[in-house]
Amino acid sequence: MAGRSFPVGAEIAPDGAGVHFRVWAPRRRAVEVVLEDGPAAPLQCDTGGYFSGLVAEARDGSRYRFRLDGDGSFPDPASRFQPEGPHGPSQVVDAARFHWTDGEWPGAGLQGQVISEIHIGTFTPEGTWEAARRELAELADAGFTAIEVMPVADFPGRFGWGYDGVGWFAPVRLYGQPDDFRQFVDDAHRHRLAVVLDVVYNHFGPDGNYWKEYSEDYFTDRYGNEWGEAINYDGPNCDGVRELVAANAAYWAKEYHIDGLRLDATHQIFDRSAENIMTALARAFRAGASGRRCFVVAENDHQDARLARPVEAGGCGLDGVWNDDFHHAARVAVTGRNEAYYSAYRGTPQELISTVKYGYLYQGQHHAWSSASRGSPTTGVEPWRFVSFIQNHDQISNSRAGDRLEGLTSPGRYRALTAYLLLAPGTPLLFQGQEFGASSPFCFFADHQGDLRNLVREGRWQFLSRFPSIGQADMRLLLPDPGDFATFEKCKLDFTERRKHSPIYQMHQDLLRLRREDPVFQAVTAGSGFIDGAVLGPECFVLRYFGADAGDDRLLLVNLGIDLAVASIAEPLIAPPAASGWRLLWSSEDPRYGGSGTSAPDAKAWVMPGHAAVVLRPEPAKTE
Repeated sequence: MAGRSFPVGAEIAPDGAGVHFRVWAPRRRAVEVVLEDGPAAPLQCDTGGYFSGLVAEARDGSRYRFRLDGDGSFPDPASRFQPEGPHGPSQVVDAARFHWTDGEWPGAGLQGQVISEIHIGTFTPEGTWEAARRELAELADAGFTAIEVMPVADFPGRFGWGYDGVGWFAPVRLYGQPDDFRQFVDDAHRHRLAVVLDVVYNHFGPDGNYWKEYSEDYFTDRYGNEWGEAINYDGPNCDGVRELVAANAAYWAKEYHIDGLRLDATHQIFDRSAENIMTALARAFRAGASGRRCFVVAENDHQDARLARPVEAGGCGLDGVWNDDFHHAARVAVTGRNEAYYSAYRGTPQELISTVKYGYLYQGQHHAWSSASRGSPTTGVEPWRFVSFIQNHDQISNSRAGDRLEGLTSPGRYRALTAYLLLAPGTPLLFQGQEFGASSPFCFFADHQGDLRNLVREGRWQFLSRFPSIGQADMRLLLPDPGDFATFEKCKLDFTERRKHSPIYQMHQDLLRLRREDPVFQAVTAGSGFIDGAVLGPECFVLRYFGADAGDDRLLLVNLGIDLAVASIAEPLIAPPAASGWRLLWSSEDPRYGGSGTSAPDAKAWVMPGHAAVVLRPEPAKTE
């Protein structure tokens, strides 16, 4: 272990005298490194099921496999690159050859971020790190502060989402070389953009999965897993597995300068150890960042707020959690559809108020769709710890044809909902192209072959058939085939739509500027202000943002229904500060955004336009 950065994988020796290999293979008696351009070299058996050794003939770029017990040869489980995919040889990568220029970058915490979620393969027509890098300046100018990259751990085929990765340490070859990924991160930091990596520690993909060749202890049958075998984090001989995951988290921070991790589907990570593996990997990730600020957020279908609580308070010590309740209530509110897993939501104004105030809507009460209790109390969890969204990769794809939300509701409602998202105190996340109203769908796609391709297609149909509107037999023929290259291709963004859809793009930029620069919104979204809300009508509600200075408040009025005109409203939250009235600060019906205009507030009568959102600020009352 002396001189190594990580406990597993191939690393250039500090003195340049070859490459040091180390692998956890407790199932085996003998392990050899087989170089494609050199001899085979035996590794020494260490304690704990590890094999290691220095191979003088190996160098940066060498391709190799491990021969196990003198029989089959397989890729390195901790390979740093798989140039021919997960079934091919592994490649030695010298991480030190890349010249970083981000020495002044301080890192980033979750608080204050505005996140753009992207899929490298479809974010640009080229689908590469290099092409994505050319869009960084535009993302920063639009108002984003962080980029969340969907999984890049090596997976088979020509295209895929990345959630069935098998090479956790190897950036998939489809997007470029490892140093192309590093250059992307380096340039992102130059543009003051944090980079978050979506990582999957709940299962391994089925294709290219050679982990059992090294040890069956990577897996456990003590728990059921939605996508295959559960990973062994707390059973017999789990130490090597836990060390692997912690090392992987630290690896992304240290060798790729990643600022944040998004942990996929943590409800499928099972661990009853004294220290949860998520706590351990978060600690390793922070150590790998070497003093730079960083953060870890979790997706969790059970909506367990304890993930974001400190360890000393009984939590896992992560920085934040995804908030599906925010999305589900918002989507039902503007589409009127609450089938399948949306059936537990009504999209009422009270739901939209409550998720802003409390984070999760379900905090332990019965959830009919899952026939179980859902959620946990969020008291004391700061609002910015909840990552909120009205679209993401899953929710867009969980439709007949990967339809984006703006195509499922009216333009006015969509503009109003966008204001609600971007001015809410949670951490907003937008899916690629959402800021300019991208028309490209985002379907599920995976390039598997043979029986696996058929199983994936059938599995997709079975999932979507839980939506009654999609589950009709005649609809099946209309569903995009996940294995068809054309399904993947049509999901690519068209950046000319930034200009074609300039009104919606301008609206997103203006809202993010308001969030960032207005002192009241800035304080509330940063967690230092106070917010309250009230229902004003069947589809209308108000959020009041209380400023630090007495009387310097803001109102966000959202009306997703018809025009609301009343002579008086018995609700104290809309009362102006003393000796003040309200004036219009921002409107989703601004003609610049494609709206039809907004009348000025009238102190004697409330008129709230339908399918609209307006922001009001106080001004001294006029004397008569």
